[in-house]
Amino acid sequence: MPDERKVHKGIIPRLGGVSFFPAVIFTLSLMIGLNRIYGEELFPSIIGGSDTSVLSFGLSSLLLLYLTGITDDLIGVRYRQKFIVQIFCAILLVSSGLWINNLYGIFGIYELPPVVGLPFTVFTIVFITNAINLIDGIDGLASGLSGIALLFFTILFIYQREWLYAALAIVTLGTIIPFFYYNVFGNPNRGRKIFMGDTGSLTIGFILSILAIRFSMYDNAVLHRVPDAIVVAFSLLITPVFDVVRVILHRARFGKNIFSPDKNHIHHKF
Repeated sequence: MPDERKVHKGIIPRLGGVSFFPAVIFTLSLMIGLNRIYGEELFPSIIGGSDTSVLSFGLSSLLLLYLTGITDDLIGVRYRQKFIVQIFCAILLVSSGLWINNLYGIFGIYELPPVVGLPFTVFTIVFITNAINLIDGIDGLASGLSGIALLFFTILFIYQREWLYAALAIVTLGTIIPFFYYNVFGNPNRGRKIFMGDTGSLTIGFILSILAIRFSMYDNAVLHRVPDAIVVAFSLLITPVFDVVRVILHRARFGKNIFSPDKNHIHHKF
């Protein structure tokens, strides 16, 4: 419902993100199955030996975030509770072996020990997830920026021949495209406009976290590793990251709650 904190007109549903996780799971599972049955003689296997644990832990974490997002969109969830779920999901993903282990010379730092890299990765996952969650305030902003990042991640992972992550990126991009159309060009008077809500933004943010961290991770098994990979990966997310910093500074300056319980279409006020 529109109110003084929102600029949209008409009653618009905010459950567009409900379709994201099932669509990603269905398409990714179908691609993996078809590749196993028909494609291995023509194409490399999508899942390598080390990818199984990442896929299992990643999908488990995504399911928890998906359910948390639905609950928040329907009845509301306190932000502290959402943070606890996000941190738990980040720890779950890191335990699969996916973590930032090298800064590639940023601030003169190269290899990171686990005692530093693991908590830093957990923080990064939570930050990126919330970055997408918080910029979901203007039609097409979160989905548009995420779509651009997913397109480039698809190209980068294809170049590195990491087929699972390339498949995850392109599948998620395909899920966002129809939502983007109805979010930006939909007519609310005809019931054809929709918002992604926390369900969608948490799902997309976590998937982008997985892709960015995997691309940043130093791995000798990657044949065509990109130099300064961490800079390339996070440059794709620079706009949401800086927007979060901007929002935090703005709200801190005026004594507002940094994490508003309802973000839909309030950033115009800034």
